Amino acid sequence: MNELHAKSVVVGIDGSQAAINAARWAIDEAINRQLPLRLIYVIPRLGAQIASSRISVWELDRGEMVLRQAECAVREARKPVEVETAVFSGEPEEVLLNESRDAALVCVGTARGGWETEKLLGPTASALATHAHCPVAIIRTNCDGMLTERGVIAVVLNDDPDNDEVVHDAMEEGRRRNAIVRQIDGRLNSWVRRYPDVHVEIVAAGGGVNTPENHSTAIDLAVVGRSDAGKITGLTTPNCHPIVGYPDCSVLVVRD
Repeated sequence: MNELHAKSVVVGIDGSQAAINAARWAIDEAINRQLPLRLIYVIPRLGAQIASSRISVWELDRGEMVLRQAECAVREARKPVEVETAVFSGEPEEVLLNESRDAALVCVGTARGGWETEKLLGPTASALATHAHCPVAIIRTNCDGMLTERGVIAVVLNDDPDNDEVVHDAMEEGRRRNAIVRQIDGRLNSWVRRYPDVHVEIVAAGGGVNTPENHSTAIDLAVVGRSDAGKITGLTTPNCHPIVGYPDCSVLVVRD
C-alpha cells in the first residue's frame, strides 16, 4: 500500500500498548492541524530479505488486525479525526523515515522498565530522532501501561538558532493539552505575552521550580530542538540536561 497520500500525522504501530498510546496522544495533533491520522504497520524485513521474501497471508492478516485494534482505540476517544491505515514491508526505521518526508509529525511509542540502566530509545525511535524530515514525538508509556496526560511540558530557552521554533511548539502543546509549560532559563517575557492563556512556570537553569505546593514537578513532555536530536539516543537517567528527568518522559523533537 504505497500510494501517494496527503500530508498527515503519522504513527508507527507495532501491536504494543506503547504504540496504541502514541496513537491516542497524536489524535489532538492531527485535529489541531486539520490533517488525517495515518497509522503505519511495518512487516519487518532486513537487508536482502526485503527483495527476496514475499509477504505471507498470515503476516498481512496480522498487520491489518493490529491496525484495526489501533484504529478502534482512536475511535474510542470519540474525537473528530480522520484515520488512514497502511501496511508496508521493510525495515521499520526506513519506512517511517520515508513517511516523514511528507508528514507534519511522526509519533512512535516507547516503554522502558529500568530507566536507570537502559537507554531512552530503541533503534527505530533513535533513527527518527536523528534523521527524520519532520518533527518527531516519542511518547512514553508508564510501567502500568498508561499514558500520563495533562501534566507539565518543559522547554529550555537558549541561543540555538531554532530555539524560537522550539519554544513556540512547546507553547502550542501547552495550549493544545491544557498543560503547564515550564520554561527553563531566561528570555521568557515575550512568550508569556504571546500566550496569555497558557500557565507558565519560571525556572532558572540549575535551580528549583517556583510552583505552588499542589503542582506536580514531574515532566510529561520535553520539547527539544535539533541540537538535542543527536544526543538523545545516548541519554540515560540520571542526566545533566537542564530539563531534569528528560530521559524519563515523552519527547517532542522540533525540526525547523
